[in-house]
Amino acid sequence: MDVSIVIPLYNEDESLPELYSWIKRVVDSNHISYEIIFVNDGSTDHSWDVIERLAAEDKNVRGIKFRRNYGKSAALYCGFRKAEGDVVITMDADLQDSPDEIPALRSMIIDDGYDLVSGYKKKRYDPLSKTIPTKLFNATARKVSGIHNLHDFNCGLKAYRREVVKNIEVYGEMHRYIPYLAKNAGFDKIGEKVVHHQARKHGHTKFGGINRFFNGYLDLLSLWFLTSFGRKPMHVFGFLGSLMFFIGFVAILIVGGTKLYALSNGIPAHLVTDSPYFYIALTMMLLGTQLFLAGFLGELISRNSSQRNDYKIEKEF
Repeated sequence: MDVSIVIPLYNEDESLPELYSWIKRVVDSNHISYEIIFVNDGSTDHSWDVIERLAAEDKNVRGIKFRRNYGKSAALYCGFRKAEGDVVITMDADLQDSPDEIPALRSMIIDDGYDLVSGYKKKRYDPLSKTIPTKLFNATARKVSGIHNLHDFNCGLKAYRREVVKNIEVYGEMHRYIPYLAKNAGFDKIGEKVVHHQARKHGHTKFGGINRFFNGYLDLLSLWFLTSFGRKPMHVFGFLGSLMFFIGFVAILIVGGTKLYALSNGIPAHLVTDSPYFYIALTMMLLGTQLFLAGFLGELISRNSSQRNDYKIEKEF
């Protein structure tokens, strides 16, 4: 199979028929064998009814229905798990991503040898309240991830070599950083393609909200930390703990040594406990011990939860 098209959706029953017809027209005219995987993320409208009707008309349509809303990362994770195409393409269901980009994206994977190609909506039909924070967010993501050639990490229109989606784990809200996840998994040939962005036809954005920018930065810090120290927490906690303990211990020795020197030479001296440096040193030793223990416990506890990607699927075909 040439391509698997994974489409996460939430309450998009108005857009689905047109999106399906558009995709089918593009793949048929380019003689591309395909499957379309709709992942219904707990929609409360008639989205699943539409998917079932499309599946009855076209054997290449597949569907996953969540019992409740889990979010875009969960939808992509389950869609990736089900995908069988040589190239996996993701797009949003709101008709803002153009299926006309599918042949070119597939060609960049197959012919140009990219592992991942991310869309870049250079001209956007979004308000300034969304575009300006997005630019700041992407600048930070480029700096932290080291992937300097991507302008839009969060673009829903992406293409992947199948091996990429089978070797990364998308969880929480990490769909924003799939290129970073792919790079960490060893797939570092990452490209970008300017794609057409269309104004939304129906309703309003379903995945997101203003809090996505704050959550995005927190997720980026979390991913950076797990990438750098997730498999070796003792390297950071143990080092910081040991450093703080050592400084505190030296400070205690200085305070105590000064007191002993004064007593041995008949020099009047204040009580050790009257010195603020004594309490600062003691605090540093306690914090250093706690950080060291945190690193030790981090080495013993696996960061991989068995329930991380346990999503309740009501129906699947």
